[in-house]
Amino acid sequence: MAKQKSLFRPCIDLHDGQVKQIVGGTLTDDGATENFVSNRPSSHFAEMFRSDELLGGHVIQLGPGNQAAAEEAIAAYPGGLQIGGGINDSNARKWIDLGASHVIVTYWLLNEKGEFQEQRASELADIVSPQRLVIDLSCRKTDSGWRVAMNRWQTLTDLELDQTALDRLSQYCDEFLIHAADVEGKCRGIDGPLVEMLGQWSGRKIVYAGGVARMADVELIQSLSGGRVDVTVGSALDIFGGDGVEYRELVDWNQR
Repeated sequence: MAKQKSLFRPCIDLHDGQVKQIVGGTLTDDGATENFVSNRPSSHFAEMFRSDELLGGHVIQLGPGNQAAAEEAIAAYPGGLQIGGGINDSNARKWIDLGASHVIVTYWLLNEKGEFQEQRASELADIVSPQRLVIDLSCRKTDSGWRVAMNRWQTLTDLELDQTALDRLSQYCDEFLIHAADVEGKCRGIDGPLVEMLGQWSGRKIVYAGGVARMADVELIQSLSGGRVDVTVGSALDIFGGDGVEYRELVDWNQR
């Protein structure tokens, strides 16, 4: 059996209509701590990812005012990018029709009290099919493990992130996206115990985001997860103003 490999998944994070990298846990109605703001359009990055044949990347709308930029990115790489941010039962089909490979659902699966609404996952899977749905279980660390967070990662919900939750929800989706909100955007290293726990689960593909500072962190994700967890890199990446990881290194990593 061929050895599994943790592949690099590219990302385009949008805030106020611009491609940005922010410190995840700082996002509020008043803004966020910004690591990088690009003067290039979202399509520039989408076209780069398309040229380098990078699959399974995601476009995330961080708040309102990002629809035009998101549509531009999807149009530049039809079938090659997932879309997240504000996805619900009324717009999910539209994004698939516009060319997104998958829709990523987050807060719509939770009510205002932070209670997980499993029936909504079922409804959305019926609309776009489980093969086109990604469930975002971005989380924060607690004394007992990890808990899914909402309200821009500021509020903990009733959903524990563990293998039982992954088993329960895997029937509705093609893969999971998990941001480790406590380390997201800080470029100080990954949440190793979280990656290790995720790698012990043998169900759907999981994409991890948060804290990657250098190629050694990508290699660590490979080691800790046995290659079962893919990785996205944001603020450390040179194309997003970082100095820890070169984009070409990651393209080469995927092609080895």
